[in-house]
Amino acid sequence: MALSDFHIETERLILRRYKESDLEDLYLYLSDPEAVRYEPYRPMSREEAGEELIRRIGSEEMIAVELKESGRLIGNLYLGEREFRSKELGFVFNREYWGRGLASESCRAVLGRAFAEGVHRVFAECDPENENSWRLLEALGFIREGCLKQNVYFWTDGQGRPIWKDTYIYSKLHI
Repeated sequence: MALSDFHIETERLILRRYKESDLEDLYLYLSDPEAVRYEPYRPMSREEAGEELIRRIGSEEMIAVELKESGRLIGNLYLGEREFRSKELGFVFNREYWGRGLASESCRAVLGRAFAEGVHRVFAECDPENENSWRLLEALGFIREGCLKQNVYFWTDGQGRPIWKDTYIYSKLHI
């Protein structure tokens, strides 16, 4: 499927590829410290968001989530290709739209498409402190497979030592 061909509509959303006009909306949530709190990057400047937008426009793994009623980009899903007919799911949303079921609606649509196209397993990794994310995964039918102890770090302390984080591993199988 060509990049421009990806399109899913739900009751309230349009899931599509990124486009140049998404810059301001993308910047709004990628610059928000709370929205990116558990991501492996810091809040972005407008310039960094512009560079990230260029990367996302060329990616088959990044999915823009647009609110139908306003045409605003309100977040994104990540559906990365993995071995053995598996995918990795991730998501980040503008905090203004949290708690409205929009992440759930978009994830359900993308998971439905992925499984219909032959994906066997979708997994997600989540910081145990990110309760909103792991509760969403569980509501979507994902099963927590385990907790990896101090397996990753994104930041270092003032002395350059890693700040280790645990990771929950979730999966959902096509049954």
